[in-house]
Amino acid sequence: MDDRAHNSGHLMLITPERVFYAGLLGRPRERCPGAFHIYVALRGGLWLTTADGREAYGELVAVAPNMRHTIASDHRSAICITIEPESVPDGTFAQWERRLQGFERDVFAQRIRTAYETLLTRSRRDDIDGAGLDEMCFGEALPRRALDPRVVRSMMTIGKFSGEPVTAASCAAEAGLSASRFLHLFKQETGISFRSFRAWKRARHLLHFANQDLNLAHLAQDIGYPDSTHFSHSIRRFYGLKPRAIFSGSRDLAIYSSGDGAIAR
Repeated sequence: MDDRAHNSGHLMLITPERVFYAGLLGRPRERCPGAFHIYVALRGGLWLTTADGREAYGELVAVAPNMRHTIASDHRSAICITIEPESVPDGTFAQWERRLQGFERDVFAQRIRTAYETLLTRSRRDDIDGAGLDEMCFGEALPRRALDPRVVRSMMTIGKFSGEPVTAASCAAEAGLSASRFLHLFKQETGISFRSFRAWKRARHLLHFANQDLNLAHLAQDIGYPDSTHFSHSIRRFYGLKPRAIFSGSRDLAIYSSGDGAIAR
């Protein structure tokens, strides 16, 4: 078992379509992530305020993708599960938000806390895929969205994070389409604009390195940000925290990537 997870109880499992995080929540500032978020209290409750005027308090709260919100906890740490919107069919989040906020809420909260305890004591965590994580947390795998192979290829290209910016024009050329036709296809298939998808995935990729001692300016360049200012503004918009605050609060966080082995040893 990773000493960081053993000593702090803080861990993060990253798969291409899911993230399971148990750790510090950070100061309650507005954030607007690009994925469906499920927050579960480890102790006490959670306070949620959304940009559309919703306020909630409880052991479990859920927020739709691209919804500006503020989350605060009675306890310093909490669990957060993220589900990427392109991975499930349209309507899935609305259905699951109703279930998570309905009479099953306490059952789901306890199941997710049990999944955390299982992950904390498990000898391996890098062999769990998105469906396996769904089973642990919800008792069933969420339905999968079928995507056009040309869109899948463009998503894989974006996910390489080679440092060179991936453009709609280059993805369109690879798909054998005009730029306008490709952008329409991408939005139609994923429900997300190409630009928004690329921005969120770039910010999400930062999570893989959050517990490492890195030069943030170099990291920003490596994952495709044009400059440090753009990097800082983007991360703060998605996570409600500056990059330096994220790295500072993640020193005792054990990070695992499904299929790639543990990043933190």
